[in-house]
Amino acid sequence: MTVPPPARPTPTTGDAGPQGASPEDVHDATGPAGPAPDDLGLVVAGTRLLTTPDGGLPRVGALPTGTGWVPLGTLDGVPAWLTETVEPGRALAPDRSAGGGTTTEVRTTAGGGEPAGNGDPAGGPRPVGRWRSWRALAAELPEPVATIAGRAVAVATWRRTHRWCGACRAALADVPGETARRCPDCGLYVPLRLSPAVLTAITRPGPAGGPTELLLVRHASGPTELWALVAGFVEAGESLETAVRREVHEEVSLDLGTIDYFGSQPWAISGPGVLLAGFTATVADPAAEPVVDGRELVRARWFPVDALPAELPPAYSISRWLIDAVAARARP
Repeated sequence: MTVPPPARPTPTTGDAGPQGASPEDVHDATGPAGPAPDDLGLVVAGTRLLTTPDGGLPRVGALPTGTGWVPLGTLDGVPAWLTETVEPGRALAPDRSAGGGTTTEVRTTAGGGEPAGNGDPAGGPRPVGRWRSWRALAAELPEPVATIAGRAVAVATWRRTHRWCGACRAALADVPGETARRCPDCGLYVPLRLSPAVLTAITRPGPAGGPTELLLVRHASGPTELWALVAGFVEAGESLETAVRREVHEEVSLDLGTIDYFGSQPWAISGPGVLLAGFTATVADPAAEPVVDGRELVRARWFPVDALPAELPPAYSISRWLIDAVAARARP
């Protein structure tokens, strides 16, 4: 039986076509095609976003005039726009590509969670909010807000790191209506490519009719204190299901029986374009014990679903959604 993912609304990413692609041409806030003052203005600095004093997303009207904005999508029917600024404590090289023009300045001070402001006509800075990581936002804000914020980080990172043609070195130009750029000299097409990864909640029957057991692992890097799920990136030529079986065999030396799709989540923490696809699976041999690879994983063990450890992934992650869904399904 396939476990349905939790119901969670998601923002749209524009109305430019059947796939919801947002136009990527840059607009000045004062121009006729630019954003309205009440539209959402997502300001990205490196991997952090500017939030209002109450922790929400700022409005375009609260940010400097003359800012270059890129359409990002909508959130609850409100248009959302993206711009990039200098990360606190670092200098950002100007975007001189043909599709550039999205860099603005928001007055900041260095340090984590620091206040930011813009120029007040009466003189002095007008407070706008604070810089927050996507991880911090996702832990506090509703899922649709976290999703549009993650998209902002992904698109800003992609635009900053894809300015020049990799074939002929010419400056790339935006493709209207798409999150993509094209080389005006050789025609190379450069979309924001997704990097799919899979993660799997693996179960087996409990001993002597006991509760179902769930396999949890600890990773050698990243949040090493958490008990998480087996996960990994999809390789070229693989289906998602093939990647699930390969990753599980490589990392814990187990073979799987039934595999069912659970759901997916864009994941801004691992880099731009990362898309997590979650699965549930049963182990082929219930008596088999995991053997970690010693490189990516350091521990792996079976836990009864009614006695899971406290050190689980955060509630905003699909990893936790999978764990919670498996535990709920196993309850009598």
